Amino acid sequence: MTPTRETLQELRIDRRDRNRSTSRRWPWIVVLALVGVLAAVLAFRLLGTRAVPVRTLAVAPAGGAAPEAVLNASGYVTARRRATVSSKFTGKVVEVSVEEGLAVKEGQALARLDDAMARTALALAESQRAAALRSVAEIEARQRLAEATLLRARRLVSEGVWGQADLDAAVADAEALRARLDLVRDEAEVAGRQVALRRIELEDTVIRAPFSGIAISKDAQPGEMISPVSAGGGFTRTGICTIVDMSSLEIEVDVNERSIHRVEPGQEVIATLDAYPDWRIPARVLTTIPSADRQKATVRVRIAFGSLDPRILPDMGIKVAFLGAVGDGAAARSPRHVVPRSAVRRQGDRDVVYVILGDRAERRAVQVGGVLPDDGIEVLAGLEDGDRIVVEGPADLADGDRVKAAP
Repeated sequence: MTPTRETLQELRIDRRDRNRSTSRRWPWIVVLALVGVLAAVLAFRLLGTRAVPVRTLAVAPAGGAAPEAVLNASGYVTARRRATVSSKFTGKVVEVSVEEGLAVKEGQALARLDDAMARTALALAESQRAAALRSVAEIEARQRLAEATLLRARRLVSEGVWGQADLDAAVADAEALRARLDLVRDEAEVAGRQVALRRIELEDTVIRAPFSGIAISKDAQPGEMISPVSAGGGFTRTGICTIVDMSSLEIEVDVNERSIHRVEPGQEVIATLDAYPDWRIPARVLTTIPSADRQKATVRVRIAFGSLDPRILPDMGIKVAFLGAVGDGAAARSPRHVVPRSAVRRQGDRDVVYVILGDRAERRAVQVGGVLPDDGIEVLAGLEDGDRIVVEGPADLADGDRVKAAP
């Protein structure tokens, strides 16, 4: 029986209803996926972020006014003991045992010169001394014989065997040999001193460090000529190396002569190296050089570091702030707080601190004032009494980070 058209139409599957039901389910699937992602992100933020350990300090009002800077100046780090080591005479360098940056001890050998001539001269002087000593021995023997002959002559003259002329001859021989003996002894002493001189010249071929320090330059190489004076032409060196005694570092600044009355010996100073602008170094005035520069109208001031540090190097640029007594300068600023220098961070063009609010760190901009000698810094605005601030923490601490106060 052949199926009719109507029968075939009834057997056909209608896919339109299925497509319509599938299209209605897709928005719900997308919404559920987005909700899952947001839940995962929220859970990670709430549960996955670890608290950063920090050290904190409660802010308290400053107990009193601090000394303020009454004068600012700039200068350089200098070394009071600095020497370019050279030889005592002109010679050829055969060995250099020093390099830049290495520490040297007092008396340490830095270089050695050609010593062939010095050794030959020493051998010659020793031979001359030996010959002089043999001459002394010969004259001593002849002088003893002359003294014995003189004694016999006097006895024979007293017995009438010899005449006065024989006695006079014996006396003359004894006195001549006595004088000759004194002469050869002096010659032997001169020969001995000549030997000592030649030994010193041989020792001077080894160039030694005059004091302990650091070699900051190496100026000669093996094979070059060196001389204590400039020989011209540029082929003769005048030094082996330059040594700086790092324990003698100090600061030299030029102060305008119109402001020199603000500087006194023993005055406290805060120094800041150009290489480390956030490092405040306590120092004090040593003395003022009693002479002015007429071209610059300045007076030089020597300043001693409170303590030395390997980061301080000769010829570094440095800025100093001379501190006055409490109450000098402008009127006292109030209110203000004093916090450790480590609590204040420089971010961009502003100073900030991190204040603890609950378990989070909040970045807060502050206005800072003077730096104190005990590594503290004044905060003029931005903090309130009782605020708990971070004094030690990671360098990448950011606003909103979870923190945990460590003991």
